[in-house]
Amino acid sequence: MSAPTIGVLALQGDVREHLAALTACGARVRAVRRPEELHGLDGIVLPGGESTTIDKLARIFEVRDPLVAALAAGLPAYGSCAGMILLADRVLDGTRDQQTFGSLDITVRRNAFGRQTESFETDVHLEGVDGPPLHAVFIRAPWVEQAGPDVSVLGRVDVPGMGSKIVAVRQANRFATAFHPEVTDDLRVHQYFVDLVTAA
Repeated sequence: MSAPTIGVLALQGDVREHLAALTACGARVRAVRRPEELHGLDGIVLPGGESTTIDKLARIFEVRDPLVAALAAGLPAYGSCAGMILLADRVLDGTRDQQTFGSLDITVRRNAFGRQTESFETDVHLEGVDGPPLHAVFIRAPWVEQAGPDVSVLGRVDVPGMGSKIVAVRQANRFATAFHPEVTDDLRVHQYFVDLVTAA
C-alpha cells in the first residue's frame, strides 16, 4: 500500500513537530487550516496547544464543521494533549462556550495535572506499543475521568494522593494521549497512528 496522507490541524500548537514525526514514519503530510485541505486525507492529527484557542480558530477558518463531519464519517484521528480534549465528547473545567469536535466517548478534565509550572515528565507504558516505556512529557495536561464501554485504556500514570489516572485511550480508529510525543525523539506513538491509519 502507498504511504497514507495524514493532515495536522495547523491552527495553533505543535504543528511542525507532528509534521516532522509523521514524515519520519513514512507518511505523506499536509498542514490543514481550510475545509478544502481535509479532502483526500487518510487521517488527521490534532496537536497540543490551547484547546479553547484551537476551537475558536477552527470556527473562524470554517474548518470546524467539515472536520466534525469527517470524524463522524470515520476519519482516523490522533489527538495529543489539547487534541485529546478536542476529540473528547465531554469536557470538565472547560470555558463556558468551549466546544469539542467529539468522536471519542470520553470525559476529560482540562489542566488536570495543574498549570504550566506543574508540567512534568515520566515514563508511561502504552498498550500496543512495543519496547520500553515511553518517556512522556506532560504540559498543562488533561486526564480522562471516564471512558465509555467501547474505549480501550492504553496508558495510565500514578498521581500522588489521587491514584491511577488514564492518559492514553483508543476507540476504533481514534487515539489520544494526554502527553506530547512530538517533543521527544521517540517516534513510536506516531508510528502507532500511521499503522492505525494504514490498517483503516
